[in-house]
Amino acid sequence: MTILSILEFPDPRLRTRARAIDRVDHTVRRLIDDMFETMYDAPGIGLAASQVDVHQRIIVVDVSENRNDPHAFINPIVTPLGASQISEEGCLSVPGFYEPVMRAERVRVQALDREGRPLELTAEGLLAVCIQHECDHLEGKLFVDYLSNLKRSRIRAKLEKQHRSRA
Repeated sequence: MTILSILEFPDPRLRTRARAIDRVDHTVRRLIDDMFETMYDAPGIGLAASQVDVHQRIIVVDVSENRNDPHAFINPIVTPLGASQISEEGCLSVPGFYEPVMRAERVRVQALDREGRPLELTAEGLLAVCIQHECDHLEGKLFVDYLSNLKRSRIRAKLEKQHRSRA
């Protein structure tokens, strides 16, 4: 398995809408494995293919403390269920920043699994938030888009400064 490079805000490639997967094959399964390896190494609880500059509709999540409940979703479709909640979110593509975001507290996700079989899951709490967050990436949307222009601009400026100092 390979650890992939994670794009960081404000990289414009993070704004690319991902394309649907037509066929689940060895290449897709290898990408999923690499995404899990990358997510666990970061460390994170979710990762979208868009974040590793692969603009296909794949997300991986594992919100368990022991990293023993991995979920891969190909071509996910999310339906919010019930009320919304505010929870603090961070993002591997926006390192070091955590802000409150409003999301549905329960969702139903329909997708294909890593073998290409249909799956449906009802998720709540952190898993529901994580799935929604990662699916936003597939649409070219980041959690900072839910923030005020001022907050988003400050985060952008700080990350750009960090990128310049690393270069």
